[in-house]
Amino acid sequence: HVQLVESGGDSLQADGSLTLSCTTSGVTPVGYDLAWWRQTPGKEREGVAATFARPPAINYVDSVKGRFGIKRDDVNRILYLQMTNLKPEDSAMYYCAARFSWLGRGPDTLRDATLWDYWGQGTQVTVSD
Repeated sequence: HVQLVESGGDSLQADGSLTLSCTTSGVTPVGYDLAWWRQTPGKEREGVAATFARPPAINYVDSVKGRFGIKRDDVNRILYLQMTNLKPEDSAMYYCAARFSWLGRGPDTLRDATLWDYWGQGTQVTVSD
């Protein structure tokens, strides 16, 4: 039974840094891909960063490349999103997601939320000027 619990959301000023955590249960190191998504009211959920298990790979959406880092701690079963140089447009509810790694990945894996099977409840990040 997969469970994902996000934490670490906060309100902060632009150019600041923040690290989100997602504590997982039921997720095995090679059995599941993990990702961070975000959503603002009235908009579709957007894939931010993903770490794929088989073969190992990491993808980011263009808008966060060079600013965000996704890190997977398979010993403690925690997924992190390290965010730096935050901008107001990064404000959103951030969600942790998981999917079976045996499904493989394609160019739409981090664009299509329906390809992800499990979701956390979200943690809010608000960035002000």
